[in-house]
Amino acid sequence: MEKHIIFLALLLLSSQHIPVKISAESALDSDPNPTNFIKEECQSTRYPALCIGSLSTYSATIQESHWSLARTALSVSLTRALFVSSFVSKMIKAKGMKPIVVRATKDCIDNIGNTVDQLTSSIKELERMKRPMNGQDFIWHVSNVQTWVSSALTDQTTCLDGFSGPAMDGYVKVAIRGRVSYCAQVTSNALALVNRFAATHA
Repeated sequence: MEKHIIFLALLLLSSQHIPVKISAESALDSDPNPTNFIKEECQSTRYPALCIGSLSTYSATIQESHWSLARTALSVSLTRALFVSSFVSKMIKAKGMKPIVVRATKDCIDNIGNTVDQLTSSIKELERMKRPMNGQDFIWHVSNVQTWVSSALTDQTTCLDGFSGPAMDGYVKVAIRGRVSYCAQVTSNALALVNRFAATHA
């Protein structure tokens, strides 16, 4: 299962010419001198510094295309969700977990699995929008993308909520919440950039 997830991530990113290595630390600490376009568009997101850090590496692919920016942001979000899914699936095997933590972890596995499905669907839908289309067709397809990405973000938030409260305290809570929180921030940024793409055709 883990090898299958990693293969999917590699396949997805290779189609976009996006490097595989993505980490919170490199995204926030590096200074890749991103293009003005990415800087400006990332100001519309909730986490602009993270947005710039995670997308500026791909400026050659993005150029000044709102479609490419949204597509790349979704790819980064999906890659992160795939690795979170793998991580949480490993955590369920940890010994000594309280029953309440086990239940929350199992629920989180389902939540992140849904996230992966929804982000995959959103990318496929956005790919269909590469060709010219009339106003009604555009609205239909972009609303599907917005709905799926929003649902993916909701599922990540649901996972986080499952670990709230002192009864959940411990290593598992800290480890899972930290990774899911980062994934949710990346997804939130992707949704904002999809909305920006939609606005360019309003």
